Formats: sequence, C-alpha cells, structure tokens
Amino acid sequence: MCGLAAIFCYNNRSPRVSTRELTLMQQQMRNRGPDSEGVWVGDSVGLAHTRLAIVDLSDAGRQPMADEISNSVLVYNGEIYNFGEIKTELERKGYVFHSKTDTEVLLYLYREKGEKIVNYLHGMYAFVIWDANRKVLFCARDPYGIKPLYYSDDGKTLRIASEVKALRASDAISNERDPAGICGFYLFGHVPEPYTSMREIKALPAGSILRCPFDGRPDVHTFFSVASAYVDARAQACDATVPGRFNKAIRESVIRHMVADVPVGVFLSSGIDSGAVLGMMRDVFDGSIDAFTVSFDEYRGTKDDEVPLASLVADYYDARHRPYVFTRDQIIQLMPEFLEAMDQPTIDGLNTWLVSRVVKEHGCKVVLSGLGGDELLGGYPSFRDIPRTVRMLRFFNKLPKLGERFRQIVSGLHSAGLPVNPKLAGLLLFGGSYAGAYLLRRGLFMPWELQSLVGLEFAHEGLLRLSPIARIQEALRPDPETDYGRVAVLESTCYLRNQLLRDADWAGMDNSLEIRTPLVDAKLLGEIAPLVVDSDGRTSFKKLLANAPHNALPDKLQNRTKTGFTLPISGWLESMPALDTWRGVPLLARDSCHWARRWAYTVMSPIMHSC
Repeated sequence: MCGLAAIFCYNNRSPRVSTRELTLMQQQMRNRGPDSEGVWVGDSVGLAHTRLAIVDLSDAGRQPMADEISNSVLVYNGEIYNFGEIKTELERKGYVFHSKTDTEVLLYLYREKGEKIVNYLHGMYAFVIWDANRKVLFCARDPYGIKPLYYSDDGKTLRIASEVKALRASDAISNERDPAGICGFYLFGHVPEPYTSMREIKALPAGSILRCPFDGRPDVHTFFSVASAYVDARAQACDATVPGRFNKAIRESVIRHMVADVPVGVFLSSGIDSGAVLGMMRDVFDGSIDAFTVSFDEYRGTKDDEVPLASLVADYYDARHRPYVFTRDQIIQLMPEFLEAMDQPTIDGLNTWLVSRVVKEHGCKVVLSGLGGDELLGGYPSFRDIPRTVRMLRFFNKLPKLGERFRQIVSGLHSAGLPVNPKLAGLLLFGGSYAGAYLLRRGLFMPWELQSLVGLEFAHEGLLRLSPIARIQEALRPDPETDYGRVAVLESTCYLRNQLLRDADWAGMDNSLEIRTPLVDAKLLGEIAPLVVDSDGRTSFKKLLANAPHNALPDKLQNRTKTGFTLPISGWLESMPALDTWRGVPLLARDSCHWARRWAYTVMSPIMHSC
C-alpha cells in the first residue's frame, strides 16, 4: 500500500508545478509508504509517491513509474489481484517486464487498453496516470472505494492525494470547513462522499474515473455501482442453500488476497467473519499465520472481552495468537496521537488503529480483515428491521404534515429534558421509505438537532447542500427491488464504504500496514449476490460463512449471540479530562445522552477549532 499525490496545471498558458508543494503533500503521507519515495515533475504536471513494498520488494517497484513507449507516468496505491493473468496476456502480445510488480502491469495495460483499463482490473486501487501524448490526466478508484482518492480543483490547477491531510499541506487550498461534510458527519458518524470536512476538497466517488485534459476541465463519471451489481444478480438468482458455489467463491477470494512477498497475518475477533477468514487462510496456506486481537482492561472477565474466544479460534486453526490488552493509562497516553492521525472525522476507527499499532510492533506489513461479511451476508439486524419499518409506516408518506407535526411534538419533549429517544421524532416523517428508515437506523443525530452543535446558519447550509434523504436514496439507483438487495446496497455504500473501509485505510496506513478485505471484493459480490438477493431479509447467511472452511468454525463461536466489537469509550468520556468538551453542550450533557453522540462531538472539536 502506498500514498500518492499529483498536481496538474491545466488551462494555463504558463503551467508551472511547485516541486515544494508536491513534496509537502508527499511528506504528509510518509507513514503510508516508509520503504521508498519518489517525485517526477514535467511541464504541466507533477507526481509524487511513497511506497510500502508488498509485491516485489526491490527498487524495480519504485514510483512514479514511466512507460517510454506510451509516454505515460503512473502513481498508484493498492493491489491488483489479477495482475498475474493480465501480465501473462500482455507477455503473449510481446510486452517485456522489468519487475514483478502489479504497478508495471497496470502501466502497460494502460498502453494496451487506454481508459478502458478499469474494465480489466480486479482489486483495490486508486491511481493517477499522466498521458503526455494525449495531454490527459487520468485517475480511477476501485469499485468498492477501498482505496481513497481526494482532489481539489480551482479551475486552473487540479491537486490529488491519498489523504485529505496531504492536500491540506498545500498552502493553495483553503482550510474553510464544509458545512455539508460536517453536518453529514454528525448525521451518520462519518463524512459521506463526495464531501470531506474541507469545502475545497472532494472525494472521487468509489467506482469512478476522473479525466482532465490539458485544455479542458475535470470530468467525473462512474463505471461501477453496488446497486447495479444487485440488479444484475436478480437475473441470475439461485439457491444459496447449496454450499459448493459459495465456498468456492470465498476460498478463491481469500487466495487472491494472500498474494504477497511478505508474511500475511489476520485481524481476529470473536466473531464469525474474521474466524472464517482465518479458517480459509489455513485451508490454502500451511505456513505460519499470525492472528492479532486487542481488548481492554475494563473488559477482563466480561462478555465483551474478545481474547478468550479469539484464542480458541487461533488454536483451532493452528495460528500464532498475538493478543494485546490495553490499559486505561495507555489509552490516555495514546488518545492525542489517535485523534491527530485521523484523516476524516469518524466515530469509529480506534479499534482498527490500536490493533494496527500492535501489528506494526510485530513487524507485519499485511493483514486480512473480516470487514464486509455483515453487509454481504445479511448479518445486521437492519436487514430485518428496515423493511419491516417501511412496511409499517409507508402509509404516513402520504401525510407529511402529520409526520412534521409529530416531529415537533416529540422534539419539544426531548428539548424539555424528558428521556425521549430523539429518533422517535422522525419515525412518521422518515420511517415509510428505505432512505428515511436507514437514516433512523444508522443516524447519530437527527437533522433538526444539528443547530445545537454547529449553529443555525451552518446547519441550514449543510443540510441544504447535503440533502441527506435524497443522498441516501441516490445509492438505490438502480433499484434492486428486493428487501435484501436494498439494505445490502445501503449498508455497503454508506456505512461500509464511508466508515469501515475509510477507517481501515487511514488507521492501517498510519501504522504502515496494508489491510486487505477478502469479503469486500467486486468479483466476490458478483458471485455471492445471486445467491442472496431474493432472500426475505430475515435470514442471515453467516452460517454458510462459518461452515465454509474445511474445518468449520467451532460451535461455541457459531452459537454465540452477535454483539459486535465494542470499546469502553463511554467510561473514558466520563473520566478522562481530555475528552470532556461535550460537557459544555446542553444537548450532550443530559444523563440520557448516548455515548456515541458525545464521542462524535469530541472527535469533531479539534477539526472545528483548527480551521
């Protein structure tokens, strides 16, 4: 995994790239690529890179990488899992390779296929290619959005980087906050793309291409959507109770994700997803596997302690278990570093950052994660609850005035200090549509509460530009037209993409760690979606995953009630003076306030005060 940066001076008669600015952006991403770095500057474009060497550890993999025949230069972040097959095909056509990297394969594939390159790639990636012959800057981001790509465009200069922080290192970009991004964070617990916390910085959407000619303007278009994948799956729908196809698809994904020239470990919790991934790793690899687990002093001897069951699974699959229990004093010491490392505000990520830190201390550079299993296989209660809510409350879509009146009454009761769940106020207003029911399910704050956190004018502008219900609804175009498909799309394109995957990227990269997600994979989605899309949503397919390894997960793990990974943040917010900024906000100071709301305000405070 790596970090990339680019500056392109287009529509400019006297283009000039600042090497200093490019280097500042690069240096901000040193943790993403501590093994090597490089800068290339042409007449109107500059590219920079920091490398974490995973495949072909030699200097032959250094970037930026150039192809003299096509007169193109590439910087790239990610892994192309089918690069071996592509390389074989290119060699048959006469291409000669000088390295064993997927980077060189990507560069030559561009020479062969041009901008259609994304139709042949399978993996997680973000890349920038300068095509000097055509005078075009061409960029792309993988279908799920596992790898980030951010950009800023002032009408003459396009700046691109793997992190918002890297772009903020440029003096040419304003530090003005974006009300849409900030309000989106308070609504969802993450900043929904394409927004960021900065007004002048945007995220290139997942599964999208950005193309900018020297004499034109940047243009963005989408080449893949999860919703379309589920629509296509309906035409191929088949029985998921036959495990052969399911097991083969999962196993092949794990095999693809284990390709590396360094050892590959695994994040191991007490859940089915990571346990099954470890089991499949053992099926296809007979060498040593390190499994990493974190827990906390506060959880010793409780059901929230991940270590005992994780140890059982590690022993069962003959993995070397590396558990680590953090003390409260360690958390106090590490908290400022964690908040500083966060690239985009999020209420998640601390667990990933902590376990990544442990992995780094053991000298491991690549791990597999069980992220995505719940979204793919219906593991969340939302697969049952959201369709049920929509069916129950659809009638009230015809009575918006009643819904608004109900909201005013319940909001008034909450404002008066009564212990009323603030989401109850939006039940009739939102509950009758999938987008609205999803906001109620995943929402942190409700739209009418935001002025208490950011002020009336800021909240008004943010909500106007964000249009949260319309934005959620946009994810369902085209409409999968099944309960399961709709919830799977929403969980995959909102929560998974904007929170879990984004957090895995920055938290891992801050510790020079590549996190791979074999259950988040466009090819796997194409194989699994037809098996599950017509489900009624009341059945989870996690049992199939638990039984997918040759030696199925132990019954003790399979029969455990789903809890999800937790952290003792509630107690930390109450007892750590450095985390008590929420006490000055009446909405958050109430005894009935959920800890996640307080944590969101705590996370956002440094960002709001630094701009």
